[in-house]
Amino acid sequence: METGILFALVIGLLFLGVPVAVALGLSSIIVIAFFSDDSMSSVALQLFTASQNYTLLAIPFFVLASAFMSTGGVAKRIIRFSIASVGHFRGGLAMASVLACMMFAALSGSSPATVVAIGTIAIAGMRQVGYTKEFAAGIIANAGTLGILIPPSIVMVVYAAATNVSVGRMFLAGVLPGLLAGFMLMIAIYVIARRRNLPAEEWKGVNELLNGGKEAGWGLFLIIIIIGGIYGGVFTPTEAAAVAAVYAFFIALFVYRDMGPMKDRRWLGADDVRGTPAHIGFSATVYAVAFFFVWEVLSFFVTADWENVTAAGRAWTGLALSVAVLIAYSVWRDPASNPANIPRFVAAGLPVWGRNLGLMGRHLFGAFAHEDTRKVMIDSSKTIIMLMFIIVNALLFAHVLTAERIPQAITSVMVDAGFTWFTFLIAVNLLLLLGGQFMEPSGLLLIVAPVVFPIAMELGVDPIHLGIIMVVNMEIGMITPPIGLNLFVTSGITGMSLIQVVKAAAPFVAVLLVFLVIVTYVPILSTALPYALMGPEIITR
Repeated sequence: METGILFALVIGLLFLGVPVAVALGLSSIIVIAFFSDDSMSSVALQLFTASQNYTLLAIPFFVLASAFMSTGGVAKRIIRFSIASVGHFRGGLAMASVLACMMFAALSGSSPATVVAIGTIAIAGMRQVGYTKEFAAGIIANAGTLGILIPPSIVMVVYAAATNVSVGRMFLAGVLPGLLAGFMLMIAIYVIARRRNLPAEEWKGVNELLNGGKEAGWGLFLIIIIIGGIYGGVFTPTEAAAVAAVYAFFIALFVYRDMGPMKDRRWLGADDVRGTPAHIGFSATVYAVAFFFVWEVLSFFVTADWENVTAAGRAWTGLALSVAVLIAYSVWRDPASNPANIPRFVAAGLPVWGRNLGLMGRHLFGAFAHEDTRKVMIDSSKTIIMLMFIIVNALLFAHVLTAERIPQAITSVMVDAGFTWFTFLIAVNLLLLLGGQFMEPSGLLLIVAPVVFPIAMELGVDPIHLGIIMVVNMEIGMITPPIGLNLFVTSGITGMSLIQVVKAAAPFVAVLLVFLVIVTYVPILSTALPYALMGPEIITR
């Protein structure tokens, strides 16, 4: 009886237009107050416990990092690198848009942020070279969903918090499926491009590829910091999220300078043209410093547990290699190729360093209070508060499910009915595909996960594999009407009607449905990396 009342209240309130968080929390309180033996004091206790969940602390930091990366011009640099990589294929600009979404997904953890950051630039670019607006919008709407599948992913953090599985294993599990999904979308684009004779970009050479990678490198290095830090045992996923937020702030305001008090202030002045001693010396020291920074980070991740490796030893090795990089670059760029010129180049580059470091020092504290920073913080706070309010109420809902032993009752019914893991996963996919059309991913996942998780464990489904299946379903839910969030975001940035976006996205949704079948019934795709690097997830029933 309590089961029917609880779900009837939730569904009824949702159909009345009540916000998801309020529907979940209010339904739970009504059932506890009138139909359960549980005490009302458990409501306060559960709300407090949920708000103190350490794993969930990663969400605000990932949202903040995503906001700085979206605002800080990282997207346009990633798009340039993507075009240099695959733009010369037939339909290359569209394929580059998918590749750019994949890379930005590894920075943001958010699907709508990926659509906005990449779509705003990529759709306009595709229109300029002859792609239809519908084709461009359909690609971005679907490729943007990779934001919640390729780690780090906010939705994966939510699943981990709801089921008490490892966030680190979930992040690892999303790598191969994310790459496969992007590859399948690019194959579909290539096939369509061949049939429609869509244009290919001119191959701009290795130099453009290297320059694009160099420009995007500081942003993409965040991927190394997050993934390397977590699996190198340096910090937890929550700590990685905090580091990501600080790094994204620094890169956006002080390195790329696309926002904040130093906006559009170039590192090199008008007199520092290519080939001058100041340009060569400054660039050589930049590469040397960058190499030393990357060396220190990567060597720390790799050798964190090695007894015979010291911080001083790593630093001296990195310094020697950095000097070698400085010398090699200077000789390469020197028209005379004379090593004796290196000290002169370095000395000529020092004023450029002094000018930029002085500029950064003067604006260091002002950057925290700048209008651009405040706007990012306020917009991020709105998203964070919305997500956390949904999550806290959903965890209260999960508490009621557990207290009333509802998942156990449903498990008994399904097992007695002869369900196997194969048929169970079909039921889960159908349930999530239907629910994803009407609910936001985090809210739906927090409702469904506590119910289906015990059943999956009883039937022998791997908890990490189940999590990836649920995330992929959430992906598809974001591009299916009437509540698909990516559809609304794409409509907003293109000016198209919702119906037009739905029609444009439909062919590529079919690709993701095929991908869902592969992920569902090829579990090794999700479990291979977590098993290899961290071992299987241990669940105590």
